[in-house]
Amino acid sequence: MLSTQVQKYQQNAVMTASSAELTLMLYNGAIKFCNIGLETIEKKDVQTTHKYIVKAQDIIQELYATLDDTYPISAELKPLYEYIGYLLIETNIKKSSEKLLEAKQLIEQFRDLWKEVMKQPH
Repeated sequence: MLSTQVQKYQQNAVMTASSAELTLMLYNGAIKFCNIGLETIEKKDVQTTHKYIVKAQDIIQELYATLDDTYPISAELKPLYEYIGYLLIETNIKKSSEKLLEAKQLIEQFRDLWKEVMKQPH
């Protein structure tokens, strides 16, 4: 019962979020999946590691795909998202905490910067 209520709340939060809030949710989701990946690498749980690294990759691909090329910053973000994607692929191949930690730190920096952007008046 509680699980159903939580799912409904989460679904409602996504459905009513602004595009800026959705972007923040994506960053937070990618960080969450990286954290789970770090835990499962430590436990040597290859299947679960793969599952959550792919989820993080999917989020980075979505962020990349939704960049608006009319803004100059997009040209600067693309190679950074590509690099994070590369780190996640390397993590999945080698099950390396080092690469995953680097990817997570970059995503956290993006998220923190995005939070600051959201505070600015439009």
